Amino acid sequence: MKYNKIILAGGSGYLGSVLAKHFSAQANELIIFTRNPKPTEGNIKMVHWNGSTIGEWAQHLESSDVLINLTGKSVNCRYTEENKAEIFSSRLKATWILGEALKQTKNKPKVWLNAASATIYRHAEDRPQDEYTGEIGEGFSIEVCKQWEKAFNDVVVPGIRKVILRISVVLGSYGGVASYYLNLAKYGLGGIQGDGKQYFSWVHEDDLTSTVDFLLDHPELDGAFNIASPYPIQNHELMRVVRKAVGVPFGLPATKWMLEIGTRLLQTETELILKSRWVLPARLQEAGYQFKVPYVKEAIEKSIK
Repeated sequence: MKYNKIILAGGSGYLGSVLAKHFSAQANELIIFTRNPKPTEGNIKMVHWNGSTIGEWAQHLESSDVLINLTGKSVNCRYTEENKAEIFSSRLKATWILGEALKQTKNKPKVWLNAASATIYRHAEDRPQDEYTGEIGEGFSIEVCKQWEKAFNDVVVPGIRKVILRISVVLGSYGGVASYYLNLAKYGLGGIQGDGKQYFSWVHEDDLTSTVDFLLDHPELDGAFNIASPYPIQNHELMRVVRKAVGVPFGLPATKWMLEIGTRLLQTETELILKSRWVLPARLQEAGYQFKVPYVKEAIEKSIK
């Protein structure tokens, strides 16, 4: 499908770069709202915004076809009180102010996709979690997910279809976490993490872009969708696949206490590694979406290229 104008709010990070590359070929104009704009390249224009107040950026919403909001401080950090506050505010304020700007827009986009996270579900080793039977968990990161989705759902703008993208861990060639696992394996540290039983839900960047295309092409679809491969795997199997991909047969394991030290040094949290995310894309499959990269072996191999 060819679009006149697509808006990516907070689109200068990894996911934004993946979607920008994809949609620049489908749109006459691609506008990225960012705090740090760079010069225009081709049909991609970066526009300054602060994610919290209406400014000149809002005029670009006029006559746009699609709005995709990815705004939010990365959770790959230590959960200090300062970082926690920024993780919340960056998501909630941006979602709210986009809603306020849309209410003032005459020719509104037909659809608004808002990023969210598959982390919203509880730690699960007993059964998979989907949009119908999944259980919402507890804790800081889950509370972020809950409030983020609530902020989006609370915005009422007549005439706009709204879709929540509960995105799992994205694997790809030029960003995301694939390089983290590959580098561990290359240096002999690609053993299991924790007890290795925690599930790893993921999606390859090719399916991230394709699922967004699919949702845009089906105007009857709205609400929350899990953006995740239908074949999540446990950590011990993930690391085996990663070791094989880089040709290193053995990897030292990392116990929980070792990870506590390592993540503190790397200024991140063990939850990002040890939480069992067992998420299935029930609604996407029910609607007929066919995954391009369903298995992690191919996803890891594509991430090396």
